[in-house]
Amino acid sequence: MLAPSNSVQLIQHHPAEGPGAIATWAQSRGLTLAVFRADLGHLPAVSAAPVIILGGPYESNAGPAWLAQERQWLAASLAQGAPVFAICLGAQLLALSLGGQVRRMATTETGWTTVNFADGSALKVLEWHEDAIDLPPGAQLLASSALCEQQMYAVGSTRIGLQFHPEWNAESVAQLNAHFADESPLPRHQDHSAAYRQVYDWLQVTLDQWHLAATAASR
Repeated sequence: MLAPSNSVQLIQHHPAEGPGAIATWAQSRGLTLAVFRADLGHLPAVSAAPVIILGGPYESNAGPAWLAQERQWLAASLAQGAPVFAICLGAQLLALSLGGQVRRMATTETGWTTVNFADGSALKVLEWHEDAIDLPPGAQLLASSALCEQQMYAVGSTRIGLQFHPEWNAESVAQLNAHFADESPLPRHQDHSAAYRQVYDWLQVTLDQWHLAATAASR
């Protein structure tokens, strides 16, 4: 059974990496986020329901046993036709499920980064990753950065992968910095409110487009 049209499933992998700005978007659209903690063994039933998959500090093609279970769940849900909006680790899991590859980068990409979109626009976004995606068959490359060519891709209109983190707002970054302490390369004391607003504006439009396509596909 599909989730109600006013509900969107969201997979979280780490206690310090929650939905962030995605929760703000969902609330503003009258949508309910059904959050599942994959790291605690919680996954929704396999179905064609739309799902957002967040990031996390794990290797997409290795990692703990629960991540192997998630890979199986994702492959089965994709086989049912599930629309997926996937971020960082989520985008890597999506690529693997669709026949792509994930490899270690020569240089870790962290902090504020400019991504350039295929339509000629650009946006400063937050990054924290050391793996990169080799796109699955049929994927369209939508954005790149200086260090990582595969920043955003689409397979059709309902399966979107982002290597960067548009869901991270000021509160998200504060939580990540508190959890990871000196290990975190994210900004700490500067005022980046204008940059967060620009990223959120982009995120709203992008999620609206994906959710509209996902809703149409489920009819």
